[in-house]
Amino acid sequence: QVQLVESGGGLVQPGGSLKLSCAASGSIFSINAMSWYRQAPGKQRELVASITPGGSTNYADSVKGRFHISRDNAKNTVYLQMNSLKPEDTAVYFCHAFVVVRIGNEYSYWGQGTQVTVPS
Repeated sequence: QVQLVESGGGLVQPGGSLKLSCAASGSIFSINAMSWYRQAPGKQRELVASITPGGSTNYADSVKGRFHISRDNAKNTVYLQMNSLKPEDTAVYFCHAFVVVRIGNEYSYWGQGTQVTVPS
């Protein structure tokens, strides 16, 4: 009954910016860590950034200083502000969340993915 829906992807020129959003809906008691992953065709899915309910963050070295993850707990939404985009950032970006649907029942959920393209 829980869905994660991403939005905000698109085509951006090198050096440009995009802001991705991921809203969780459904049977939600609370949400623990939320993360953004990305996957280019034929490549392994990689963690881009993660954030705890309290706001502690983690970033992949490749995006440090350029990307910023944030969340709005009241809206069950996580964001990824992407700046100074490079062609190597091109990938499908996936939202992930550990959702507590009921006390003692935590599950892993993935969004459907949103395409980010930075042409070279």
